[in-house]
Parts: sequence; C-alpha cells; structure tokens
Amino acid sequence: MSLISQIIIESDKELRYPSIGELQSIQEYIATGEKRIQISCQLRDQEQDIIQRASKTIFQIHPEYIAPGGNAEGARKRSLCLRDYGWYLRLITYGILAGDKTSIEKIGIIGVREMYNSLEVPILGMIDAIECLKEATIDKLNTEDKKIVCPYFNFIIQGMSQ
Repeated sequence: MSLISQIIIESDKELRYPSIGELQSIQEYIATGEKRIQISCQLRDQEQDIIQRASKTIFQIHPEYIAPGGNAEGARKRSLCLRDYGWYLRLITYGILAGDKTSIEKIGIIGVREMYNSLEVPILGMIDAIECLKEATIDKLNTEDKKIVCPYFNFIIQGMSQ
C-alpha cells in the first residue's frame, strides 16, 4: 500500500481530514517520486550483478553453506538461494516505490522466520545474507540514494532478528 493510500485509509477510519503532517508526507512522497522510480530501475537493471556479488560474499563468510550437507550445496540449492536474493531485492523496490515499509512487512517479514525454520535454514545466516545483499546494493548507489534504500534493508534485517 502506498503512503498516500495509507494516509487516506487512516484518516477515513478516524473520520477526519489528513493532518498537516500527513499532507506534508504526501507532498514529500510526490516530490521524491522520480528519484524512487530511478532507484528502483537501477536496482532492477543491476539485479544480476548485485546478486552475484552478494552470493560471493555470503559464501565466503559461510563456506559451510556450499560444502557437502550445507543448505546451498549443489547447483539446485544454490539457485534457490539466489532466487531468494532476487525476491528480497524486488521486495526492497516495492517499498521504495510505495514510500512505505508496509508492503515489505506484509509480503516479506510476516512468516519468514517460520518458513526458514521449517526449511532448516539458519536465521542468522539469512540475516548475514541480507546484509551482504544490502552491501552489494549500496555499492552501486550514491550517498543520497543509499539514504533512501538502507532503511528498507534494515527493516528486513530487524524483522528477521526478532
């Protein structure tokens, strides 16, 4: 849900007009729209390179994942890990475009710990993996864009850490 939709729904629930602060949030959201689209396109266009860098780093940190018996052993399991990387990067772009973390929470955080636990994927390893994805992503961005992108990664990392 976009920031605008969220403000309208909350205002309607409370039978009131949007507050000055909420209207200012909408104004900022609109003013940064082109920048958020640009960042989303950049992440989309550089997805393969970002994923490749992140996966190289995580497997250097946790070589046991690709060793015999590891969660990313063999081409099939490794491709599933890389698929998850792409999914998380795409999820980040949804949040950036919406200007809100609600889509990340609804789509990506709720139940993620249970899913990884049921698959016997170490949560600490997934947190490390998202950190690697974050670093590979922000290496591609300028300082201003990093400030926009990092809170979304941090939100996912924090959600997994709880």
